Amino acid sequence: MSEKTMRDAINEALHQAMAADESVFVIGEDVAGCNGSQGEVGSVGGVFGVTSGLYKTFGPDRCIDTPISESAIVGAAAGAALVGMRPVAEIMFADFIGVCMDQIVNQMGKFRYMFGGKSKCPAVIRFASGGGFSAAGQHSQSMYQVMTSFPGLKVVIPSNAYDAKGLLLQAIRDDDPVLFFEPKALYQEACEVPDEMYTIPFGEAAFVREGDDVTVVAFGQMVNRAAAAIDALEAEGISCDLIDPRTSSPLDEAAILESVEATGRLIVVDESPPRCGLTADVAALAADKAFHALKAPVKQVCAPHSPTPFSPELEAAYIPSVEKIQTTIKELMAQSR
Repeated sequence: MSEKTMRDAINEALHQAMAADESVFVIGEDVAGCNGSQGEVGSVGGVFGVTSGLYKTFGPDRCIDTPISESAIVGAAAGAALVGMRPVAEIMFADFIGVCMDQIVNQMGKFRYMFGGKSKCPAVIRFASGGGFSAAGQHSQSMYQVMTSFPGLKVVIPSNAYDAKGLLLQAIRDDDPVLFFEPKALYQEACEVPDEMYTIPFGEAAFVREGDDVTVVAFGQMVNRAAAAIDALEAEGISCDLIDPRTSSPLDEAAILESVEATGRLIVVDESPPRCGLTADVAALAADKAFHALKAPVKQVCAPHSPTPFSPELEAAYIPSVEKIQTTIKELMAQSR
């Protein structure tokens, strides 16, 4: 086992999956890198370098550069999946999911249902997701909260390199379409990751911290910020469960409800706006199935209902901070003592 960044862990998972199964291939804009330019083809591998080296190892038939057409990329992946291939499509930024929404929602997500269970669509679509780069409103959205609402799709949101590799290998083996949202602010974050192949089952949350006072559920890059807030509060005698769902569809409802039953308090943290989002969804789950255990109202810590700002100062205020999470935990404790 060695320390790897999230970017390198995902890259390793792709290399290993393609080496193990000839039906696996990658497709997307610039997944080879420098195709059609003066640079060496295969030298880059995507705008974030996640697919670096795949072209040189597996060639143009299994590392397919495409024109700038998200609908074509996902449409090709959907068709390939229907005939037995296992495509891993890349959409550079999660914001561009709107361009290929029909192919994802009305086609891939409904194949199994509309064909009476006689077909499967083992396709993965990877997205660079979320804010933190001052990339403004069209390149900073998470979008996983939107896609979670559509049936027939599995939605994955890793928060660290270990989970990213195991979840991606699981996604590639899955017979249903999987949307894989990679928080781009975490690409350079590193942790210990096994060198060999392994999988992490969907629908099984991770308990990142354990405590008695408050249940904190956080998604994506908010997991690390929530952990920092919880660690800082230990000196004040406040301990919290921190749950990372890892997948929003399927959602590990049992883990969340079990924790809420024990602590009686719930805070849900996400970088997406609040309306019709994951924070509201998890809050509603607790209100519906664990209301009797709640000692205080459920708190949502999330971005305001507005586009992501370009200014670094405004974006820092827009995305929930460690301090905001910490303050909310303390306020919730004060309300329910």
